[in-house]
Amino acid sequence: MATAETRGYSATKDQLLKRLRRIEGQVRGVQGMVEDDRYCIDVLTQISAVQAALDKVALGLLDDHARHCVIDGPDAEKDERTEELMAAVGRLMRRG
Repeated sequence: MATAETRGYSATKDQLLKRLRRIEGQVRGVQGMVEDDRYCIDVLTQISAVQAALDKVALGLLDDHARHCVIDGPDAEKDERTEELMAAVGRLMRRG
């Protein structure tokens, strides 16, 4: 029987999913604000909160990846995985 490959976030997967569900609720809240014709600045404030929450999730995933997949990963894959990590950091930093 094959087992699923362990990911850097596997130990905190339930917590990660809980955070993502909370963010999903925030996004639905923003949608509701637009449907209700709420004040632009209030909508933008909530969008900023959603982005900050997603950034926190992304930072946690980067940390998990660095520790589990790069530092504790196979020596033969360290260079490639480090390049992947840095590319992901670059993509996150260019957002906006």
